[in-house]
Formats: sequence, C-alpha cells, structure tokens
Amino acid sequence: MESVNRFPLLFMFVHMWFSLFLHAKSAGLERETYIVHMNKPHMPKAFTSPHNWYLSIIESISYANPGNLSQSLLLYTYDNALHGFSASLSLDELENLKRSPAVLAAYKDKTVLMLDTTHTPEFISPNVATSLWPISSFGKDVIIGVLDSGIWPESESFKDDHMATKVPTRWEGTCDGGQNFNSSLCNSKLIGVRYFNNGYMKAHPDIVVSMNSARDTNGHGTCVASIAAGNFVNDASFFGYAKGTAKGIAPHARLAIYKVFWNGESYVSDILAGTDKAIADGVDVICTSFGHDDLPLENNPLAIASFAAMKKGVLVSTSAGNEGPTLGTVHNAVPWVLTVTASSVDRSFVGSLILGNGLVIVGWTMFPSNGSLQHLPLVYDRTLSACNNLLLSETPHGIIICDVGSLRSQLYYITESNVSGAILVADNGELFETGGVACACLVIRSTDASFVLSYAKSDPLASATMTFQGTILGIKPSPVVASYASRGPSRRIPTILKPDIMAPGSLVLGAWPPALPSARMRSDVLYSDYNILYGTSIACAHATGVAALLKAVHPAWSPSAIKSAIMTTADLFDNTFDPIHWINGKELHSASPLDMGAGQIFPTQALDPGLIYDITAEEYVNFLCSTKLSTPQIWTIIGSDYSCSKGSLDLNYPSFIVFYPDAKTIVIKEFRRTVTNVGSGASIYKVTVREPANSEVEVSPMTLIFSNKYEKQSYMVIMSYEGHDDGRVSYGELVWAEENGKHTVRSPIVVSPMFNAKDTSICY
Repeated sequence: MESVNRFPLLFMFVHMWFSLFLHAKSAGLERETYIVHMNKPHMPKAFTSPHNWYLSIIESISYANPGNLSQSLLLYTYDNALHGFSASLSLDELENLKRSPAVLAAYKDKTVLMLDTTHTPEFISPNVATSLWPISSFGKDVIIGVLDSGIWPESESFKDDHMATKVPTRWEGTCDGGQNFNSSLCNSKLIGVRYFNNGYMKAHPDIVVSMNSARDTNGHGTCVASIAAGNFVNDASFFGYAKGTAKGIAPHARLAIYKVFWNGESYVSDILAGTDKAIADGVDVICTSFGHDDLPLENNPLAIASFAAMKKGVLVSTSAGNEGPTLGTVHNAVPWVLTVTASSVDRSFVGSLILGNGLVIVGWTMFPSNGSLQHLPLVYDRTLSACNNLLLSETPHGIIICDVGSLRSQLYYITESNVSGAILVADNGELFETGGVACACLVIRSTDASFVLSYAKSDPLASATMTFQGTILGIKPSPVVASYASRGPSRRIPTILKPDIMAPGSLVLGAWPPALPSARMRSDVLYSDYNILYGTSIACAHATGVAALLKAVHPAWSPSAIKSAIMTTADLFDNTFDPIHWINGKELHSASPLDMGAGQIFPTQALDPGLIYDITAEEYVNFLCSTKLSTPQIWTIIGSDYSCSKGSLDLNYPSFIVFYPDAKTIVIKEFRRTVTNVGSGASIYKVTVREPANSEVEVSPMTLIFSNKYEKQSYMVIMSYEGHDDGRVSYGELVWAEENGKHTVRSPIVVSPMFNAKDTSICY
C-alpha cells in the first residue's frame, strides 16, 4: 500500500488555527468554562483521536505559551453523551474557536440545582414478593447508573448478599472512588464508581473539596441509590419510624455511581462527563434526580446526554421538580426521558397523646426519641396559644397547646424554647408530606383538638402523656399528589404532556451516610444509617427501579417501549377507589394529568402492557425538525447528521395534549398513533373515549385487530375543542381494551389554555 504523508495536512490545520490566533485581540484573558460541541466528521485524518484533536485546537487558540497548558485548559473530552469537549477559555479564545466550521455550538458552563424503603415496594405493587420480583428475578444483572452526590459504600443496602458474583460481560466500568474510597469497597452490587468535579473546581478555585472522591458527603445520592436498587436489610428504621425490612425496587440490580454533585451543586460539564462515562460503561438505566429548565433545549445537558443514551438503548429517568402546585412549573420535560412526579404513601408517622381522663388521641410526629413525656400538666392559655418566641419563655413546665398561627412558625419557636412538649393543631397536610420535627410535639386535627381543649379548660389539674415512634399503614386516601411536586404543562416543550408518571416521593425511608446528621432533637444533632426524605427525586428513584425490572423481563425493549408500558398501565384510583386527588390545605382537588401524568406507577401491570407506543430516534429527530431550531442546534442535540424530510410535532407519544388560545375559538387537532402488540398473540382491541369538557373526539378505526405478536396497527384521533371562559384545564382519556382479554391500554387527554412559553423554538 502506498504510504501517505500526513504532515502537510497537519501543518495546514495547525496553521489555520494559528492564523485565527494572530487575528485575535489581546484583551479578554479571564477564562471561564465552556462546553463545545464538535462536528466529528471534520476531524483531520492526521489525528489519531478526538482528544488529540481538541488539545491541538486549544493549544492553537490559547493566549499563552503552548505545551502543557492545553492539557490544563481541557477539562473533559466527550464521545458518548455528545462529541466535543469542555475547556477553560477566554472570550476572545471562544470567538476564535467559533470561527471554525468544525464547531457546532459553544456555551458557558452552568450550575444545576438539586431541587429535586421499607414499605413503598409493596405500596405500588401489592403482590411484589410473589409476582413482580420473581418474574423479573429481582432485577438481576440490570445495571442502574445513578448520577448524584455519590454513595456511602459501607451501607448495608449496598451489600451483595444473594447476588450473582459474575458481573455482566457488557460492563466496562471501574471502581475509581478516589480519596477514602478503596476499590475493595465495590462488590457484586456496587460494581462501579466514578467522580467528576473538573467543572466545579474551575468555577470555585478557592474552595477545597472536603473529600475528593465518590463518597457521599450530602446523603441524597446514597438515599436515591438505595431506593432504586438497595439490597434487603432487616430491622431498618429512622429512629423507630418506618421500621421493617428496607429494600429497593430492584433489589438485585447492579449499581454504578457517578458523583457529579459537590456541596449541593453541579456543573453541566461534570454532568455531561458522568453521563458520557455511564453510557460507555454499559449501564441499562440512568437515574438523574436533578434538573435545570431555564436552558434552551439545545443547551440543556439532560436533553443532549439523554438523547445519546436513548440511541444506545438506555432509558433516562428524571425528576419533575419540587416547585408545585403551580401549573407550568415542571422541568426535565424532554420527550425522550421519563419525567417523574411525586405522590404520598399510605403511611403516617405518629405518636400518642394520652389525656388524664383516659382519652387517647393519635397525632403526627417524627420526634426522634424512644422516650415519653409522662403525666405532665396540660397547659392552655389563649395568650400562649400562638406559641410565639416571646410568650414561650413564660410558659410553665408542662405540655402546651398551640392552636393559633402558622404551624411551621410554632414548630420553630417551640424547638428553640425550653417547653417540655407541645400539641399543635393543623389540618393542612403539607407538613405530613415533608416531615422533620426536632421538638417533642404532636400535630393533631382540629376535630380532635376540641376534646383536648375541653378537657384542659374544665380540669385545673389536667395532665397528659406523650409517646413517639409509631408507624401506621393504610392511611386514606392514598396516594395523593404531593403539593410540592411541579406541574405541567411544560413551558419549554408544551406539545408533549408532562410529567409522564407519578411514584412515591413523600416521607420515604432510604439509606443514609452515618457520618452526616439525619435529625435534631432540640439542639442535639443525631445520626442514623437511614433517613426519611421527600421530593420528586425520591419518586424518580422508584420509577428507575421499576424501569430496571421491566428491562430484566424485556431486555430488547427500547427506552420508549419501557416508558409506554409504565404510562399506559398507571393507576388512576386511590385506596378508597376514588380518583386520585391532590391536597391544598384542607381541601381535596381532583388530580389532572398535569398534576400526576398518566397516574400512579403500577409495576406489576407494566410488566405486561398489551400494547406499546414505540418511538425511534428518527421520529424524535422528525419532532425536532418541526420546531424552529436551526440545523446546528438540532445537530447539537442529536450528535450526528440527520434528514428533515418528515418533520412532525406529532410524536407517537402515549398521551395527548392540546391548547386553546381563548374561550371563543374552536380548534381542530389531528393525531396519528401506532401501537405494537406485545401480548401473547392474536388479539382484538376496542376503543372507548372519555372526552374532555367542551370537546369531541373521534377515533378511526375504533377496533384494532392483531394477528401476531409484535404486529403494528395505526389509528387517527381528531379532536374538536373549544376553550373555557375561566381558562380552566379539562381532561379525559382514550382507552384501548382487549376483547375477552386482560389488557387495558390508557392514554390521558388534556385540553389546556396556552401558557407563556419559555422557548419560542417549540410551537403550540
């Protein structure tokens, strides 16, 4: 073969970059971190790797002596989540860089805020021990990647008891734990760890990281990992609350940990690096319990990295946010990820109030004490009933009754006082979702308070005893949508109904680093191996575990197939057999799909959904092509060349959402959907529709006939709808029911007023 001299090519390339350097200004040498998306096919053949190419580029544009400087300026090279790199550049260097046709996009690194179990597996899947877990082999050999604040590897939840020693051959990761994290801490459960903080360190050069390793110094990552895939741990509890056997949703799934959060924040560059390695390592599902919805789609690290993961067959599960209950607050509303919102659990943490007259009242508490207050005077005085900080100092020894003012203010002042104990009166359920009290307090309902007040006022020697550490199951109604959970529709991508699904997120037990505080008892700081947490991040961990179980049973299913199975089999009813609600103070409100997505996750049903709505990477590209995104912006998201011959905003999504501009406008909207039969064989499905108010819905055909498994059938939906005078949201559903069969495939329908979109590239 003829030898090719590559030196002239290399010389020409370096000369081009050096010319750009000569034309640059001498000002603007203050550097910041930028993420740069590169058009990989533009890499000259003279370079053996993209990494060397990027080093050469940085060296040729940098305002400093060449040599090792380019190594220090280059933070990360990306080749899976995207093609490109992150580097520390001045503004002038950035402008020089952008002149190259090989550069698709470049934007400044940003922070991403982390805004976002003994009983919950049984709560979402009542027969989990006899059906879901045996069928899925407890999630055996499915690899869950968790991008979070790291992990506490010594936790009992991450032991590898009863797990196969041999790790799946597709796994290519490593146990790179760093400081105080010996590789021997990895095992057959915790098969890999990595940590990424180059972006964080560049942004905070004066901050010393307390532990430069994958070890969790926050607690969030440890808790999330244990809820998704923690092993069985007997006799776990949070100071006696939620006592039982702790276990994750997929207890025998493998865990791969990617620490990207440091001191409660992370940077896009670090998140992209973590996702890049997770994809390369061979994970099956990725859990990302954080988000940033203030970024355009083409600059959103979750959107970019999750698209690359989706193309590799990896489902990304993410949290919907904790900014509810206002509509339009959902984040992570990316079409190709599973966006998870939070619900309550049918469990309450309680204590007992035993009055001197023998009456026993159960109240809510999480006071971390196994002691009790015995036969103390019961104190009620209207001047003291607000329990503010000035009056508490004058309170005599005893148990004070507080029934005026803000519950949270009362809790704060009582905790800071020397009051022996307190009875608080409240009907607002918000506190019972988020938990955490450091005082010897019981919160009782107003209906019970009348008995306590009557006794306290009538008997000058009234007394009471308080006990703690109780747990009650079967609370009704459950689930309810968590009041803090962010709501749809998405202001970024309004044409896709988000959130997708709801899972337990309130007061859930999870593993916790024993070196970190987990509770307070007045001024004392307490530590525990388990903690009670809340948030859509906790809900995301549940959904991630469910996705892992589905992947174990259906390894060939695409991410969209798994998502479809989860959504179309969701439960719409609580444990009173009424539709699911959300609570605003004392009032129950019917939950809409903007509150809870398709409904409460139902893993056992999701294993066998009957029909699925599959979506290919090409269809997602067609969706992007129908927006106002430019060619480089779309390329930035999808990471490869593409064709826009079939652009359409109508994704094959398992839900429907339409918008009306005003009350007097009648709008007609058409949808086309294709379903795949994943049942046992030949089947017939017939459609029923519950129409939203002021709407008419036509479906054609109304019957789908399948001859074989994996056969596809399509149908059309034509919606004619009119807006409401009061701007309300109305909703309904489209249901395909199997004739003489067991499958019911449900899709929510939402009719909503238009919201002010954050991104003009996505049209209504």
